[in-house]
Parts: sequence; structure tokens; C-alpha cells
Amino acid sequence: MVRVVGLVCAVLWAAFWLYWLVAALSMKKGRVRWSRELAIRVVIGVIVVMLVRFGALSRSRPSTDTWRAVLGLVLLVVGLGFAVWARVHLGRNWGMPMTQKNEPELVTNGPYRLVRHPIYSGILLAGVGTAIALRWTWLIVVLVAAIYFIYSATVEERYLAGQFPDIYPAYKQSTKMLVPYLF
Repeated sequence: MVRVVGLVCAVLWAAFWLYWLVAALSMKKGRVRWSRELAIRVVIGVIVVMLVRFGALSRSRPSTDTWRAVLGLVLLVVGLGFAVWARVHLGRNWGMPMTQKNEPELVTNGPYRLVRHPIYSGILLAGVGTAIALRWTWLIVVLVAAIYFIYSATVEERYLAGQFPDIYPAYKQSTKMLVPYLF
């Protein structure tokens, strides 16, 4: 069962990232601030590679509990589905984190009514689901991703507040960042 659950998780994540790459071909033009943001992405990537390379993520026993596998897979599917819904809803407005679009639009409906950063929320939920289904130690990767997403969201929000000074503050006040009604 452990191998099947691991394979299902791998296939779902691979399908998600394949969709993400294909969908990226249709985004609007813009520019990405690469200096500090690229350095942060590289550091996070190095941390994750080191965790995997040195076995930090495989030290705990894999889950053999059916309830954990089912719950984890449900959270994985719901999380990826939420992120895809948000990506589809953004349409051509989507971009790499901290991308500054030439013709920006503020999207506040669909999943953006629930949270300001539903793509990040969905990916984090999917990561938690993966950790529940496979190994608790995968929560380390989720924590690293959460730190990066909170940083990215904060930078994006500064940009959006400058781009939409009349409407963004009210939207920010009425909608939580990552977790509906909580945070």
C-alpha cells in the first residue's frame, strides 16, 4: 500500500506541475524582480535538496495506516484543485511570484474571495496532505515552502497596494492571506 500511495502522490504532483508549465505559456508580459527573490529561491531549493540528499525526509517510517493515506490523498487533491482553480481564475494575469505585469488587474472573486493567495494556500494544503499520506517528515518541506510563500505574499502585497491604492487596502482588510477566516 505504501508504494501505491507514494505513486499516486507522485503522479498527482507531476500532473499539477506539468499543467503549471503549460499554463505559463499564456501569461501576460511583465518583469520579474530577480535579484533578492532569485537568491531566496536558490537557497530554498538548496535546503530542500540537502534535506532529501542527507535523508532527513526518509528517517521516519512511511505511513501504513489506511486512514492516513485516504485523508492525505483527499487533502492533496483538494489542495491541488484549489491551486488550479485559482490559476484558471487568474487567467493571463498569473505570473511567477513577484512578477510585475504591464497591464495589472486585481482579481478578487472566485477563490480570491476566500483568501488573497489561494495558489499558495492550495500548494501548502497539498503538501500537508502528502506528508500525512507518506511521512510526517515531509512537513519540513511544507514549513520551508510556507516561509517562502509568506515572504512572497508580503512582497506581492506591497506591490499590489501601490498598483491599486484605492481598492487593495479594503480587499486586504476583508480577506485573509492564506487560511480563510484565520490567517
